[in-house]
Amino acid sequence: MNDRNELLYPREQFYARERRSVPAARRFAGQSLRCWGLAGWVRADDMSLCVSELATNALLHGVPPGRGFLLRLRYDGEAVRVEVHDSGPGLPTAAGQADTVDEGGRGLLLGGALADKWGVTERQLGKVVWAEFETPVVAGVTAARR
Repeated sequence: MNDRNELLYPREQFYARERRSVPAARRFAGQSLRCWGLAGWVRADDMSLCVSELATNALLHGVPPGRGFLLRLRYDGEAVRVEVHDSGPGLPTAAGQADTVDEGGRGLLLGGALADKWGVTERQLGKVVWAEFETPVVAGVTAARR
């Protein structure tokens, strides 16, 4: 199997509806980056923060009692995609308009500011909140190896 095909395989982990799942998801994301040779990637911290925010949002708003969420990560040589799958009802909205005094609900705004692309996809039961981080290629060398 060549290296290019190996990159296309997603790494995924299921997490229970508990607070310790957020740091565990962040550690898993870091391990995934190391596996793909992206440990020194300039955007690794942004991606890790996004994983934390999306996992926290899933726990607070998207995961019904007795269920959990799936974190799926994919690197295709051009971008890292983060997906958080949950089985809860409804679709998230980005809070944080100027007239809002609510202290919560900023996770999607933060993720949107850090990621190159993000969105929400409905599924039969629940939703997938995703974010993509481009990994520029310069003269055939990824950003992690510059």
